[in-house]
Amino acid sequence: MTYKQWSHITEHHDYMAGYQDLVIETIANPDLIVKGWTDELIALKQNQKTVISQKCVVVVYKEMENDGFVITAFLTSSPEKIIKRGILWQK
Repeated sequence: MTYKQWSHITEHHDYMAGYQDLVIETIANPDLIVKGWTDELIALKQNQKTVISQKCVVVVYKEMENDGFVITAFLTSSPEKIIKRGILWQK
């Protein structure tokens, strides 16, 4: 994840500052991967380490042939709204 991508995330979701490791962990080891809106994917990982409370880390990203990039990331306490888009993969 580039500095520019991380800056974009923290500008739109300022509470994510300090959670870059959780975003990387969610991409590397998700609990679920869900369909995105078009060709992006959504990785979800339940996490109990946030200062807010138990939250689900959500990372929207695109995979390309030999690369990929993070579009955005945020925390939610309502992952079922995202999960109903359709599970593509589950741990």
